[in-house]
Amino acid sequence: MMTTSIDAARMGSRKRSRSPSADHSDGPPPTTRRRSSSPRPRVHVDLPKLNDVDPVRRALRERELAARMAAVELEKASKPKEPESAQDVAEKQADFAKLVGSRSGGVYLPPARLRALQAAAAASDKSGTEYQRLSWDALRKSITGIVNRVNIANIKQVVPELFAENLIRGRGLFSRSVMKAQASSLPFTPVFAALVSIINTKLPQVGELVLTRLISQFRRAFKRNDKIVCNSTTTFIAHLVNQAVAHEIIALQILVLLLERPTDDSIEIAVGFTREVGAFLAENSPKANATVFERFRAVLNEGSISHRVQYMIEVLMQVRKDKYKENPILPEGLDLVEEDEQITHQIQLEDDLQVQEGLNIFKPDPNHLENEEKYKAIKAEILGENSDEESGSESSGEEEEDEDEDAVEEKEGIEDRTETNLVNLRRIIYLTIMNALNYEEAVHKLLKVQLKEGEEIELINMVIECCSQERSYSNFYGLVGERFSKLNRVWMECFEQAFGDYYLTIHRYETNRLRNISRFFGHMLASDAISWVVLGNIRMNEDDTTSSSRIFIKIVMQEMMESMGLKTLAERFKDEEVKAACREMFPTDNPKNTRFSINYFTSIGLGILTEDMREYLKNAPRLIMEQRRAMLEQESSSSDSSETDSDSHSDTGTDSESDSDSSPSGTASSVDSRRRRRTPTPPPPRRDRDRSPEYGRDNDRRRDARRDRDRDDMDSRGRDDSCTPPPRRSPSPPPQYRNDRPSGRRDSPPRRRHASPSPRPREDGRRERDRDMDRRRRDDPRDRERSYSRREDRYERDGRRRDGYKDRSVTPDRKRMDSEERNYSGRRR
Repeated sequence: MMTTSIDAARMGSRKRSRSPSADHSDGPPPTTRRRSSSPRPRVHVDLPKLNDVDPVRRALRERELAARMAAVELEKASKPKEPESAQDVAEKQADFAKLVGSRSGGVYLPPARLRALQAAAAASDKSGTEYQRLSWDALRKSITGIVNRVNIANIKQVVPELFAENLIRGRGLFSRSVMKAQASSLPFTPVFAALVSIINTKLPQVGELVLTRLISQFRRAFKRNDKIVCNSTTTFIAHLVNQAVAHEIIALQILVLLLERPTDDSIEIAVGFTREVGAFLAENSPKANATVFERFRAVLNEGSISHRVQYMIEVLMQVRKDKYKENPILPEGLDLVEEDEQITHQIQLEDDLQVQEGLNIFKPDPNHLENEEKYKAIKAEILGENSDEESGSESSGEEEEDEDEDAVEEKEGIEDRTETNLVNLRRIIYLTIMNALNYEEAVHKLLKVQLKEGEEIELINMVIECCSQERSYSNFYGLVGERFSKLNRVWMECFEQAFGDYYLTIHRYETNRLRNISRFFGHMLASDAISWVVLGNIRMNEDDTTSSSRIFIKIVMQEMMESMGLKTLAERFKDEEVKAACREMFPTDNPKNTRFSINYFTSIGLGILTEDMREYLKNAPRLIMEQRRAMLEQESSSSDSSETDSDSHSDTGTDSESDSDSSPSGTASSVDSRRRRRTPTPPPPRRDRDRSPEYGRDNDRRRDARRDRDRDDMDSRGRDDSCTPPPRRSPSPPPQYRNDRPSGRRDSPPRRRHASPSPRPREDGRRERDRDMDRRRRDDPRDRERSYSRREDRYERDGRRRDGYKDRSVTPDRKRMDSEERNYSGRRR
């Protein structure tokens, strides 16, 4: 008895034993077994079993039999399939009609069975209603599945799949699916808005339908006081506004409607809507945004709402103060559409909306096949597909490649003079610069732009033009230019070329653009991004500069001084290479240009740069005098050599004549002949007449007065002309006329002529002398040159006196220089 109770206790405490395995059981597993946790069933292959005593031989025979059975099955599969009988086809059509006629698409069918029914229906008629209904259901399921699995990570892969479906036919299905998916998962609203914005660029009717249904849904929910639907709808509309699918006017109308009669629910929805769209409104409609926040502040001051909602408004004010850091316009990874490609729909809140609810319901299309072919062409254009490539024909692909190569060869000789490519390149560069957050990102993106050889200067010009278009100078562009110049020498040379081009055409720009360009190049020079050799383009004088170029130089130099400091800037300009490059900027060739440069740089606060020019201007008179003396000595040496040569020739001639006659008269005649040879024209003959002492003294007075006038003219010419030496007097004596007495420099008495045997009366002789004197004065070239030079000197003196001596500055150095010139010219005479 005791043993029986112990066995019973053991039986009660024993755990449940494991069920026998499928290998040892003939029947199916028990129904209470959990199928979810059971292992996957093994695949059993029915192999023939043979009875043999020897196990090795039995296994060999079984393998041989299995090989023969596999060969038989392979032969059956290789034989062509026999056409189905009419009875089988009729049965399949009946099953398909039953499936189509049932409500809501019928019961579940395995995919293989469904594909078989579709093939049967397509074989009979693809344009029939049955086939269109089946394809409609497949389109609805496909669109819903794609929309439900979209996220930030796979949105770029999902979009091509979505375009592969017929979105024109199923735009109602897509709108309903995306609105349902957004309402059920509000955190994914930016993703759905980005998806709609991408589709809107290629199929604007789809984006317009989605926006129209959202506005209609908001109006119905607002009338019904449905807070949940209003909140989800306004959130979706806010992100569509951020994506530029909807215009900001709809956002402002919704805010006005919600804030017109404030309640707790309306203010709560308005606060959430403003947090999503506030950054966009602050950037694109600042005045309207300020008006909205004034209304929020008025509602807060009224105190007609609960404390919870008041706290929400205060939080919104803080979010605005923080510039919507937690709610950017476009979240990271969702800026997928270019601004120029987006299409914005201006639908207002009070418009008559066409919701088109009939697009959600299946309707037979009599032109179904044609519409499908049209969408295939649209899909190929959107996705860049090629129908020939889809066919998979290698031969056709090779033929197309050959045709493309031929077309390229034909187009090689065509030159595009419309500059379409250049305009597109500039647009790409401009958009890249404007969309960059900082200069490093801008440089990184600009380096990826495909540029042909020689188009580097276009990129540099676009950077400078973008800089000039700003309201005030931004250091962003200077850093971009600096980074480009330090990356490669090609960019540095382009910037140096741009400096010369902009300096020559700076007068074409208005003041603001001129200031921005000047500060840009000032930054480039201060940071050594470009060589200072470019300053050689500047010629600092009154003739080669304009008011615009002087303003340009002023702003460039001031920007360099602010960046480097005045002391460092002055030391840098003392460098030999920089000094050689800037010799036209700090001229020392002409005192007039030097004074102009000194005055200019002193007026802009850079007088420290003019020390060398001031030193040059201080020593300029002494240098000019030394140059004049050297020139005069050189000319005098050359004239002395010529005189010695002429004297030697004349001495030889006089020696031959003096051999025949050794009287004093012969000596005098030799002197006269030597003097005649030195003068360009022979002196006029003198007549021996009896002259009174008073007549000789008058002639002496006239001759002395003429010499004094010549000396004064020489002095005045030496003072007026500061660059050329005073003219030398010819070593030959002046021409002697009939009224002149013999020169006092003669050692021997003049040779007297024999009086004529029959002298003329006194009056007749005076008239003849006057006529001879006038004729000889007209014929003598030296008298003509002297009269011309005197007349020109007089005109020049009068002109300089009228102008007030503009080009001369009366300084102690100038007075000293004039006195030295007069003394020197007197010594020379």
